[in-house]
Amino acid sequence: MAVTIEELYRNYGILADAKPEDLSQHKDAYQVILDGVKGGPKEKRLAAQFIPKFFSSFPELADAAINAQLDLCEDEDVSIRRQAIKELPRFAAGENIVRVADILTQLLQTEDSAEFNQVNTALVSIFKMDAKATLGGLFSQILQGEDIVRERAIKFLSIKLKTMPEDAMTKEVEDYIFTETKKVLEDVTGEEFVLLMRILMVLKGLQTMSGRQQLVELVVEQAFLEQALNPADPDTVDRLLQCTRQALPLFSKNVHSTRFVTYFCDHVLPNLSSLTSPVAELDIQLEVLKLLAEMSPFCGDMEKVETNLTMLFEKLLEFMPLPPETEGENGENTLSDEPKLQFSYVECLLFSFHQLGKKLPDFLIDKINAERLKDFKIRLQYFARGLQVYIRQLRVALQGKTGDALKTEENKIKVVALKITNNINVLIKDLFHNPPSYKSTVTLSWKPVQKAEAVALKRPSGEDMGAGSTMKKQLSPPLPRRDARQIYNPPSGKYSATIGNFSNGEGGGEGQP
Repeated sequence: MAVTIEELYRNYGILADAKPEDLSQHKDAYQVILDGVKGGPKEKRLAAQFIPKFFSSFPELADAAINAQLDLCEDEDVSIRRQAIKELPRFAAGENIVRVADILTQLLQTEDSAEFNQVNTALVSIFKMDAKATLGGLFSQILQGEDIVRERAIKFLSIKLKTMPEDAMTKEVEDYIFTETKKVLEDVTGEEFVLLMRILMVLKGLQTMSGRQQLVELVVEQAFLEQALNPADPDTVDRLLQCTRQALPLFSKNVHSTRFVTYFCDHVLPNLSSLTSPVAELDIQLEVLKLLAEMSPFCGDMEKVETNLTMLFEKLLEFMPLPPETEGENGENTLSDEPKLQFSYVECLLFSFHQLGKKLPDFLIDKINAERLKDFKIRLQYFARGLQVYIRQLRVALQGKTGDALKTEENKIKVVALKITNNINVLIKDLFHNPPSYKSTVTLSWKPVQKAEAVALKRPSGEDMGAGSTMKKQLSPPLPRRDARQIYNPPSGKYSATIGNFSNGEGGGEGQP
């Protein structure tokens, strides 16, 4: 016979009135409350509140109590589920915390937004009680649970870890996160890899120089930099892009990008035209050149600089054509002879060459023979002539435009184009010095513009490098600004890698998904 509301209140009263030392004598009363989960909706809601209130007083009924509450967490009535989930943290004591965390993690798969938020709140609550035990339940499901549970557990950690109180994030807890995350990284999708890196970057012990170096090594493992690139495999290309984007914020003057820069120069540049894009709308050649440009300032291994400069030099020649040999009656090139100038590509390659050239300033003089250097300067001069024509056209088109007028799609492209061409102009002028100079600084066109260097609609200082014929211009449309260097949704294919042994060195959005 089902337990009634009256029986539940009567037995609750017995337990509530008993002295703490006498509670264990009223096991039968607590059993009645446990039986409330077999009643109707009202009885279940009461049981969801009463069971956890006296849970700690009946250790011999602990399993039965947790199972009863779990039954309520899986009830068909969403209001009962929410009430039961809200009370789950009261069961989180001692060895039960891992079990409760495991249960809550499984409940992340709910499609009800209010219930999902309730699960998040409960997980945060028990995390503050015992972070390591809670992580044990979370990582257990990440490693062994259903795909939807794994996905949401990883997202939970990527969002919530940075909000946890400092006293919960001890060195022991951070070490545990690092160790367990490495296990997960042995078989991950591209999206999971990004989120897991976000988790690791929150850890205080990995924000030191040695910690960032460990993270770079971890990304190197995922990027398969010891293997030759298969440019025809979009998953392989995607892996390299994703890994490089995650490594970018880690690089500094003390944490070098040399392994990535060298891999790009050795394996990516020679295959640039044959790369298969993992996303149809992505200009894969421009994307890899942008990544190379962003990494190049942090390439610190002098033994690799000369080789990398040589590869960059060869690739630059491909995008900087020689002047056409035939000219029209008026001395200008005929339309059919005009080469296409890919300014976006050249900006990236010139910037990378300029950055590495700072480390080996005599490269063009000592390592390139006189004939090739002469050929290179002819190409630079021809490119610069076309550049000046285009810069003047852009300035005329943008002159006097402010505010909303600059926000049209057409004018936004022109503003970016002006930034690109001005950057190339500055870099070419440096290379035309005798000997070549590497002193100028530019901000890459896709990077945020500093207030002090708002896009100039006035002529920059310094003489033009000469006017020339009108050429066909090929300027790739600017990619959207990257948020945490993510510019597209990656494919869902698996990444698999054997993760090396790394130690945590020094010190180691809620809402419906």
